[in-house]
Amino acid sequence: MIIILGSALLVAASFIIVGMLISAPTHSGPVTDHFDGKKFINPGNAQAKGLTDVFKWMMQRKQGPWTEKKESAYGAKPESIITHGVKITFVNHSTFLIQIDGKYILTDPVWSERTSPFDFAGPKRMKQPGIRFEDLPKIDYIILSHNHYDHLDINTIKKIYKVHQPKIITPVGVKSFLDNNQITTATDLDWWQEVSISDSLSIQSVPAQHFSGRGISDRDATLWCGYVIKNPQGNIYFAGDTGYNEFTFKEIGKRCAPISVALIPIGAFKPAWFMSPIHCSPAQAVQIHFDVNASQSIAAHFGTFPLADDGEDEPTTELAEALKQANLVKEKFLVLKEGEGRFF
Repeated sequence: MIIILGSALLVAASFIIVGMLISAPTHSGPVTDHFDGKKFINPGNAQAKGLTDVFKWMMQRKQGPWTEKKESAYGAKPESIITHGVKITFVNHSTFLIQIDGKYILTDPVWSERTSPFDFAGPKRMKQPGIRFEDLPKIDYIILSHNHYDHLDINTIKKIYKVHQPKIITPVGVKSFLDNNQITTATDLDWWQEVSISDSLSIQSVPAQHFSGRGISDRDATLWCGYVIKNPQGNIYFAGDTGYNEFTFKEIGKRCAPISVALIPIGAFKPAWFMSPIHCSPAQAVQIHFDVNASQSIAAHFGTFPLADDGEDEPTTELAEALKQANLVKEKFLVLKEGEGRFF
């Protein structure tokens, strides 16, 4: 009995030590309407589930089927120059290449095999990225929505930084983590703050309903957000990771109009009792499309990493049903293949 108890204590202590070591730097600053001096707060005070519920979910998991498809072909090499319009290419998960007005912007770039602090464990990539890393054009900007491993992939960021030296836009507090990794081109933005990137383009941080943390001692200690890329051809909304509430997205729609294209997550939504505060369902994604008054939406956050209990095909199947229920033609909410790009 003593040996069993000692082993359990050793495992628990190891978990705590590792969790503290992998935690990101925490933000310190004045109290605001969404920062209490230690932790950031969601609109409406929605909260991610705690550790007890995490263990409950893990014990009860019934994950839908996934199939590894590493033989899938890469998409075509992106054009080095876009002479007209906006082109958006789906890489996969939440990674998009946005080519606009002579600028090349990546959202939450992930090229690693796992979304985890470890190479040997954690959610594994089921499909290849839609663009070879070597085929990327010169990247001018990266926008990061928050510091979770499936959105801030530090190994990918280091590779991009070494090759392209892009400027990086981050939520409040995330810059320090990049600085600690010798990536020195980041700028933190709070919700509704905006930075100009050319005479005709700017990037504005907007609220999202989520949480943050890379370990056990940095929970909600840095901000999470979406972004709006503002331009004369119509604004592009990247929602990042988010649960649903009506007032946040209607406010974004009013303050950031007109939104020509919205990149909205549809996956990692099951079980709803656990995931709904932080991830929207496909039906809620359709509602976000309406709330922000987007002319066009594109699905994100699906089909790449098995992060929740929904199977590989459930997000797109339920999206199709939600579009039917909303009397919205599927062309208004596209599901792109890896490497597929569209002009807008």
